[in-house]
Amino acid sequence: MSKDRGRALNLDDRILWSKVAGSVKPLPGRTLPTMSAHFSQEEEAAEQAPKRQTAPATVPAPPKPAATPHPAGLDRVTRRKLAKGRVPIDGKVDLHGLTQREAHGLLLSFLSQARAAGRRHVLIVTGKGASMGSEGILRRAVPQWFATAAFRGLVSGYEDASRGHGGSGALYVRLRRIREAE
Repeated sequence: MSKDRGRALNLDDRILWSKVAGSVKPLPGRTLPTMSAHFSQEEEAAEQAPKRQTAPATVPAPPKPAATPHPAGLDRVTRRKLAKGRVPIDGKVDLHGLTQREAHGLLLSFLSQARAAGRRHVLIVTGKGASMGSEGILRRAVPQWFATAAFRGLVSGYEDASRGHGGSGALYVRLRRIREAE
């Protein structure tokens, strides 16, 4: 259906409309509007006037976000050892009940201190979220934070924790080693 209801019909439109209108039966008590296939002189002049060519209005596609390096996942052997307790979890932070701003600050501080202390693997508890069937805000936000410049220097990899450590509501995080030059 055309959104431009105020425009006049051209000859082809009028012919088509008369065929369609002739094929329907009006409701009881109603009559079909009549429309001739002929133009008035003004309409004919407007129809034959050269039409102005306009470029089709196109909306430019939104720019694709720049690819940011994503910390790699943990290797399968390390993840299995963390889950079974063969590799120690050197620290744990629980972000339950915090706002994104509070959680971001606490997480950045915790990871910085843990890395400075030479810790290698930590557990981040984000929670699974409480809204009906959707992931929690922190559950979605923390992996995105790991891709930012502030966290890339600290985190070398992360994976969902095993069921015993919180499952999809927690993350195993491997911290980067401190180089001698730092």
